[in-house]
Order: sequence, then C-alpha cells, then structure tokens
Amino acid sequence: MQKKLYELEREFKSDVQNGLTDEQIAENREQYGKNALEEKKKANLFVKFLMQFNDVLIIILLIAAVISVVIEPSEFVDSIIILVVVIINAILGVFQENKAEKSLEALKKMSSPTSKVIRNHSLMTIDSKDLVVGDIILVEAGDSISADARIIECTNLSVDESALTGESVPVHKHNEYIEKEDIPLGDMKNCLFSSTYVTNGKAKAIVTNVGMATQIGRIAGMLNEQKDVATPLQQKLATVGKLIGIMALIICAVVFVLEMIGGLNWIDAFKTAIALAVAAIPEGLATVVTIVLAIGVSKMSKQNAIVKKLPAVETLGSCNVVCSDKTGTLTQNKMTVMKIYQTNLKDLKDLDEKERQMLSYFAICCDAAIQNKNGKIERIGDPTELALLDVNISFGKDISSYKRLLDIPFDSERKLMTTVIQENGKYLAITKGAPDVILSRCTNAAKEVQQAISANEQMAKKALRVLALGIQSFDSLPDAAILEQSFTFVGLVGMIDPARLEVKDSIALAKEAGIRTIMITGDHIVTASAIAEELGILREGDKAITSTELDQLSDDYLNDHIEDYSVYARVAPKDKVRIVEAWQKKEAIVAMTGDGVNDAPALKKADIGCAMGITGTDVSKEAADMILVDDNFATIISAVKEGRGIYNNIKKCVKYLLSSNIGEVLTIFLASFISAVSPLTLGVPLLPTHLLWINLITDSLPAFGIGMEEAEDSVMSEQPRSKKESFFADKLGFKIAVEGIIIGLMTLTAYIIGHFIEHSHEIGQTMAFLTLSSTQLFHAYNVKSNHSVFSKYSYKNKFMNIAFLIGFALQFLVIYCPGINDIFNLSPLGIGNFMICMGLSLVMVVIMEIVKFVNRRQL
Repeated sequence: MQKKLYELEREFKSDVQNGLTDEQIAENREQYGKNALEEKKKANLFVKFLMQFNDVLIIILLIAAVISVVIEPSEFVDSIIILVVVIINAILGVFQENKAEKSLEALKKMSSPTSKVIRNHSLMTIDSKDLVVGDIILVEAGDSISADARIIECTNLSVDESALTGESVPVHKHNEYIEKEDIPLGDMKNCLFSSTYVTNGKAKAIVTNVGMATQIGRIAGMLNEQKDVATPLQQKLATVGKLIGIMALIICAVVFVLEMIGGLNWIDAFKTAIALAVAAIPEGLATVVTIVLAIGVSKMSKQNAIVKKLPAVETLGSCNVVCSDKTGTLTQNKMTVMKIYQTNLKDLKDLDEKERQMLSYFAICCDAAIQNKNGKIERIGDPTELALLDVNISFGKDISSYKRLLDIPFDSERKLMTTVIQENGKYLAITKGAPDVILSRCTNAAKEVQQAISANEQMAKKALRVLALGIQSFDSLPDAAILEQSFTFVGLVGMIDPARLEVKDSIALAKEAGIRTIMITGDHIVTASAIAEELGILREGDKAITSTELDQLSDDYLNDHIEDYSVYARVAPKDKVRIVEAWQKKEAIVAMTGDGVNDAPALKKADIGCAMGITGTDVSKEAADMILVDDNFATIISAVKEGRGIYNNIKKCVKYLLSSNIGEVLTIFLASFISAVSPLTLGVPLLPTHLLWINLITDSLPAFGIGMEEAEDSVMSEQPRSKKESFFADKLGFKIAVEGIIIGLMTLTAYIIGHFIEHSHEIGQTMAFLTLSSTQLFHAYNVKSNHSVFSKYSYKNKFMNIAFLIGFALQFLVIYCPGINDIFNLSPLGIGNFMICMGLSLVMVVIMEIVKFVNRRQL
C-alpha cells in the first residue's frame, strides 16, 4: 500500500515547500545511501594476468619448464622460451580486455548530469549523483529524471518510460493517491522513475529512492545473479586442450618407459619425454586463437561493433536465435506520420495544398518544440506532437507567425487539446484528440462521419496511432467554456514508430543464414504484431503473445512450444529472461539485443548480449557482451558473418597446428619405439628447442595468416552450428590425424637419411628440422582454403605470403648462421640433402592437391 504524501514528508524529514536542510541531507545520505548504481568490481591488471594461465595446456608447459630446469639447470634455454611465450600470450589477452573496457568507458555518458532541487528554502541545480531521499525536485519537458520520486503536483505531465518498460508511448502522470496493494510498475501513474524523461508538462516531486533502491537499481541488481558461462568456442577448445593434455601425459609416460627399455638413463629418458610433451602441446595455439579473435574484434570495431571480451566474437557467429527489443532497435524510436485522411486515405507523397494546411493546423495545436540551440537541434515534448511538427517542417510550412491566443491543455480524461489562433480576420479554435471523441461531437453529415470512422479503423488495424482534428470559427475571441462542444471535422492523421529502413533486409539475411528473429517488447501487441509482420518476423503460423498470457503458461509448456511464438508484447524484465532460458533449453545459442534498462538481465542471460551504443543505458552496456555503436540492427548481420568466418579460421588454425604436433609426436614416438624393439638406436630426432622453435615461430606466423583469411562467400548460406556439434565435425579429427601421420613419416624419413646415410646424428636432426618446418610452411597454403595452391586466390592473403617468406628466412638463419646453429645444435646442409628435404616437404602438397581435385569433381 502506498504511503500518503504527508507520511513520506514526515518519514524523510522533508518539507515540500522548503526542501531539506544541509543537516537533513547528510542524515538521509547516510541512512538511504548515495544516488549511484553499484558497479561490478573490475579485476585489476595482476588478476587479469593470472587468469590468462587458467588453461590445462599452459599449466602442463609450465610444469615441464620447471622440471627441465630442476633436472639440468645448465640447459635452461627451452624453459626460458616456454616462459617467454606463455607470458606474451597472457599480455596479449590482458591488453585486448583492457582495450575493450576503455572503448566501453568512452561510450558511457551521463543520462542526467544535473537536477533542479529545492534545498534550504532555495531553488538550485546540483549534480544528479548528489540527490538524496527526501529531496524536492522540479522537472519539466526535456528533463531526465535521476531518481525515483512521488509526484507532489503536476501540470499536463507525460513521461517517456521506454528505457524502463519498453513502452514507446509516453505515460500520462497525476499526483493522486493510489489506494491499491501491489501496484504494477505500469500503473504507478503518480510516480517518477530514474532513467526516464519528461516529454510534456512539469512537476514537483519528492525523492523516494536513490541508487540501487530505484527501479533501475533493482534491475541492475538482477545482473549479479547471472553467472558468466563459457562460450561454445571456449568450451570446445577447453575440451581439445584437456584431451591433448591427457594424451600428452600418457604418451610421455609410454616413451619414458620405451627409452628406459632401450637402455637410456632416466635423465635422458625424461628429457625425451619432456621433448615429447613440448611436441604434443601446441604452444602457439592459445596465442594464435587470441590474435585471430583480436583481429576479428578489430574488423568488427570498424563495422561499428565493440566487443568487450574476445570469445564473444564467435558466439554471435554460431547463434541461431536473435531476441530483439522493438523500440529503438527494430524501429527508429521516433513517431512518424504515415497516413492522412480528409476525404480519402492517402500517403504523404500524394497530398494537395488543403491537406497540407490541415497538417499545419495539427502542428499549431502542439506544445512540443524543435529548437536550434547553438547549432544543436533540441527536440522537446511528446513524440506524437514532435511527429506532427516534423511532417509540417518537411512540407516547408512556417507556423511561427500564428500567435496562440488561448490554450486548453490536453488531459487524459478529455482526450483533447485546443488552441485558438487568428486567421483571415476570424478566430479559429483548433482541437486535436482522440478520433472517437471528436467524431462524436462533430456537425458533419452522417455519411462523412461514417467514412471517417471507417478510415480510423483501417489505420488502427495497421497499428497506426490516429489523431483527429476539429475546427470552430468565431467572430471574436471565444471563452474557453464554450469550446470543445461541437466541431467541424477536418481530418485524421495516422502515425507510428516506423521500422528502421535497413532492418527488413537484415532480418531476411538472418533467415537465409538460419537465424530466427524474435521480437520482445513492452509495447502493445497490435503495434508489435504490425511491425513484426512488416519486417518478416511474424510469419504465417507464428503467434504473438502478451505478458499476461505468458504468465499463464507453465515453464514446461513454454519450453515445449517456444518455437511457436515470434512476438512477445507488454513484457516485464523477468519475462525476457524466461524467454531466453526457454530457447536455451532447446539447445539454441541466443543473442539478445536491446538498449533499455529493462533489457539488461536478458542481455546478461543470453549467450551474447548486444547493447546499443547511442540510445543504450549504462546498465545495458555493462550487461552486454557487445556494443552496437550505431544502434543498427544490421550491424548484427555483419557480426554474424565475421563470427562465422573467425570460427572457420580458428578451425583451420587448429587443423594446421595439431597436424604438425601429431607429426612431431609420431616422429619421436616411432624413433623411441624402433629403438626399443629393434637393434637400431635412433636417438632423439628432434630436441625440445627445435620443437619450440617450430611450434612458436615457424607454425605460428602462417597460422596468423590463416586467421586473417576473409570469410568464404558461402558462409552466410550455411546453417548455424549446433551447440552439440563437435569441434572436430566434418571429419576434422580424421583429417588432422592423416595429415599428422604424413608429416611424421616424412620427418622421420629425413632423420633416418641423415642419421644413417650421412652417419651424423646432428645432420639427421637438421634434416628432420628442415623437413618438418618446410612441410608446415607449404601446408599452410593447403589449409587456408579449398582452392588449389596453384590458383590466384591462394596468394591474395598478403600476410600469409609475408609469413611464408619470413618462415623460410628464419629456417635458413638457424641452420646456416654460425653461432645461432650451435645454440640449436644444427649443422649446415649440402645442396643434395637440402633438396631431399624440400622434396619430402612437397609430398603433403601433392597429396592435398589430389584430395582437393577429387572433392571438386564430386561437387
């Protein structure tokens, strides 16, 4: 039950006439808190840095590095290289997260930096963050409201609460006491709420809640209940990492035993096992994935999408449901006149001079204003009236010469507004308002009235908001008491908050890409359905449902029938979260777009939340994973394409890097196995230093090139990936294994040639090193696309070409440069052995070209 004004005044020790004193301000701030939302505590740089090491493969590498130093302190090069690479990867991750946070901070803006209050018997302007419970505030058209308050007195007050409720039509307010229990938010017509703004009229109010106790604060608090969960890519790469880690440990143990059986002492056997661990773990994978995602973030920022966390890039690319707010996201958040009626229903492009004059009369009878202040256009007033001013301006009509001699303001009971002007020696009373009220009092012929009623119904069916115009003519200035009794009906205007021009095409593209768009709004179901039909969201057989109807559905029923509904109207924040959860239980990957405070909990709950950068509230931006800087729904489609391309590139990188690791493991394992079961003693074909160099330098540079590949043209024709789809779907695991076996066999062959034919263990290791690294450099062109390596398409990626050349240059450096080759225990090769290595390296290219040729023929 609401408290009465005198009770609030007494409870808060306030005075509606004189406001709070300095002493009372201090007491109330201490008792009720500050007017600020609690920000989620951000991790410091050190914590962010440590979080980068929360990975199974990184942990195994670090353990291997430490053990290697403990066993043989003099050979610390491998350990240092491991540590340097891991630290570089961690720094990259921290740098990107900080960069995203700074971009978000730049987007944040104060919604209401100052407020007018009465304090110490005086009217003053203060920072909104300094408001306290009990303050007496004054608001008028154009003002933002910075705290929850109870209205003391008001005149023609209307408030836009779309940021809080999603309702696009302003709410008419009053100061009357409401004698009800559990009053719904939408029915609290005698209250003002933080983050809303006044569209018309003025009011005095007493602040009742500030900060986290406001309606916004309560919604912001709901965000803390949502826990961050790993994205699909994070989950899949984590699974790959754990699998590789387990296999590495098992193989290391097997090789350790084999080496002991082969006669090696335990230290040398352990060093071989460490080499195998280094070979098994794709050290460059974490860094490559981080940088590929960072490249995607950079591309997306140029397309007006700021990503707060790297893994969010691919999630949008895999989503199959987009739940979108209507007002300001799918629509322009700007009421616009679409139709007029005098004798016929017409579009604006077909109007004659008489019909344009009618629109001028509508504009004259408005309290809204469009002003140019210091070169900046300010729009003050009710959106409906602003739409009437806009259409009049578009026709070049100047109404500034008309002087308003008498006004009867609009109120929700009369549903009328009247303005008296002087024109052509006559006094003209112009009345605009609800069609049913004006038509019931007009003096026109019955047939004309009936035709107007029919036109009103036609526009209403299309979800247009309709206003009627009536005129009375007098020889002298009339008394207000005789106005609004009878009219000559002049015409109707129909307006709506129209869909954004680019959204319909974006939704069609989304549909082609297998993504379903769902509208979730606080607006009326008729309006929502009309916009949804126009945009292609509400298709034949789909249903629209209101919050009241949704409340009557059990969770089980909603979960089973969630696919039936495309439009949700009059929804509350809890409804949005419930809808997102129901889709997620259908194994959907859900994206949620929105700009208002009411969207924040669902933005947090969704697999990826997309907040609006311009119209979005700070709360929604904080909850989101991505900020759409231009508030453009179409930006989502660009993000989807980029996300899908990035995911495909990451799969290519994984294929490329893991096939190399399997080749390395197979080389060392087969050498150990042959030594253990035969009279031959092969030794270790590759040292840990060789493997680290290949994994971190030779492999990583081309992998970055693969990551920079543009998305394939067909990527938006593919269906979204299933949440259950294995990362190794489409026989990726089989392909990695086969390619790894080929790499391993070629590398071991090169080693055996050098070891036995040249009778030099060091030459054998050098040939194995060159063959392995060269195979990977050539193989990068195999992996990057389905095109032949001999096609022009294969060489469009300039970064890949540069990486290839740098990779070969570095191999020559470590093999042929004196001093450096000593560090790596490598020897210069003669032309014969060099050509053998090149021939073995090209075997993979020949095999892959044959496979690609066969695949193309099958298509």
